[in-house]
Amino acid sequence: MTPQELKNSILQLAIQGRLVEQRPEEGTAQELYHQIQAEKRRLIKEGKIKKEKPLPEIAEDEKPFEIPESWMWIRLGKLVRVIGGVSYKKGDVGSSGIRILRGGNIQSMKIILDEDDVFLPFSYKETEKQIQTGDILIVASTGSKSVIGKAGYVDKEYPDTMIGAFLRICRPLYMPTVEYLRYLFGSDFYRKHIRDLSQGTNINNVKESYITEFVIPLPPLAEQKRIVAEIDELLPLIDRYEAAWTRLEDFNRRFPEDMKKSILQQAIQGKLVEQRPEEGAAQELYQQIQREKQRLIKEGKIKKEKGTYNEIKDDEILFDIPSTWMWVRFGQLMINRDAERIPLSVSERNKLDKIYDYYGASGVIDKVDRFLFDKKLLLIGEDGANLLARSTPIAYLAEGKYWVNNHAHVLDCIDGKLSLEYVMYFINAISLAKYVTGTAQPKMNQEKMNSIPVPLPPLAEQKRIVARLEELLPLCERLKS
Repeated sequence: MTPQELKNSILQLAIQGRLVEQRPEEGTAQELYHQIQAEKRRLIKEGKIKKEKPLPEIAEDEKPFEIPESWMWIRLGKLVRVIGGVSYKKGDVGSSGIRILRGGNIQSMKIILDEDDVFLPFSYKETEKQIQTGDILIVASTGSKSVIGKAGYVDKEYPDTMIGAFLRICRPLYMPTVEYLRYLFGSDFYRKHIRDLSQGTNINNVKESYITEFVIPLPPLAEQKRIVAEIDELLPLIDRYEAAWTRLEDFNRRFPEDMKKSILQQAIQGKLVEQRPEEGAAQELYQQIQREKQRLIKEGKIKKEKGTYNEIKDDEILFDIPSTWMWVRFGQLMINRDAERIPLSVSERNKLDKIYDYYGASGVIDKVDRFLFDKKLLLIGEDGANLLARSTPIAYLAEGKYWVNNHAHVLDCIDGKLSLEYVMYFINAISLAKYVTGTAQPKMNQEKMNSIPVPLPPLAEQKRIVARLEELLPLCERLKS
């Protein structure tokens, strides 16, 4: 149950007479009603309010639930007066004078003053429309179905403050009932009543009759006070529950991605699968890769790389790895095929029939009718903004027939000596921020990319790591739904 559902449930129990027990010595709602009517007649006699038209009798089918015998059903118009807001000319709006409240000033049953509130000259002042302590303000006209009928309680004096034309004041006729009415207006019982009646075509409106003819349950006054006291005691507990709920929701929202990151970290640190002595050591694999690269260079099948690779220093090592693994530079493992890309302009691409996949820094984004690569290769985005934001995976595998633009590095490996999938998962698991250069157009160039230290496991273990990741990572994705 969400915090709001819990609050709604408590308020519903309150207005059904099920939150506190009934006590015969507290009298009946009928006796309270006679007191309210006497007060209303006094106010009419003194000229403080006008006599209103009689409200219709309450039919049995208007009573939505059972209430205690000491309670009674009553139309809200017998407990409150509805007062409309002030209309004004835009040209009269200023920065001082009478503050005019609008829909945005009503939040969670409270009145919130804002820096951009409207102010009007004092010539607009109407005493009746001046909000008073105990008033309940409602949004009576809005384009939002979720906002219509939203209520705010005036818990203190607000000098020189009135309401705009899209609001209404519900002013209690008998002040001792104010606190009970306050919680009634905060209930889902009230909001559902308004939502059901006020749906217009382009805008939602609350007619005065929606308020005055609303049938509500009325408890004896003493019981009202006990109901209010009980709610006042429970609401701070709900607030604490809401804080815990919010933390839990945030944890649940982050959990799938955090779990994914944790699994990847376990994988690249040699903690996801066990090490097996019979699978050999990474040192042997590394030497095999170097010998094969030298052979391919000698045969002219790949180009010799410029410069040499520095020995990996202790402060570059990201974490401890198993004794059968070793740290190597990214460029020592990979074959860079960037030079084999065919750069095409936008106009050239538009002239071509769309047949084959085109890869950019963010995956497949277009089709063209010529291709360069026709084997599985590892692509790593160059764009520094994406590398730093990491909103999507940076490294991914391309397959089929495709070409690559100049916004992604194209990497190959010695067949049968290295798992491209393992390298892809490693790149997506680490932070690449330190390898990004430039400020206006940050990117990761070849030199920086080749310098990245990579933890190298034996080939068989790489394959077992990849197989395990391919089992676990889809489960993380399923947790998001």
